[in-house]
Amino acid sequence: MSGCREIAAEAGRIFELIADPARQPSWDGNDNLSEAPAGQRVRAEGAVFTMTLTTGGVRDNHVVEFEEGRRIAWMPSDHGHEPAGHLWRWELEPVGDGRTRVTHTYDWSRLTDEKRLVRARSTTEAQLRASMDRLAELAERG
Repeated sequence: MSGCREIAAEAGRIFELIADPARQPSWDGNDNLSEAPAGQRVRAEGAVFTMTLTTGGVRDNHVVEFEEGRRIAWMPSDHGHEPAGHLWRWELEPVGDGRTRVTHTYDWSRLTDEKRLVRARSTTEAQLRASMDRLAELAERG
């Protein structure tokens, strides 16, 4: 599932909020991210960043797509394990006048972990929209 919206900010500004895991809890529309250690700014495919969830669990996020300022995607896993098969992707396209079209995708079509399928199925476009709206609020404030 995907959602799309325009944000009145440059793609670079928006990308910084996404690519720095320490900033992600401030815009997470799923309200399940608690914190991430500073200094994990993603700079390449193959990177792994760690997040602590509001439940106290720790997730490793394996970056599987990366184009600076334009696209980033990661696959979460339990700490120290391989990804379970779901993917979060952000794509940014400058549209002129300091505006950016942002597409946020959650793809759980390859998820095989039965205990995660219930949560994956309950993830809605409204949650994707909430993340984009919160991201827009932060990016547009500067």
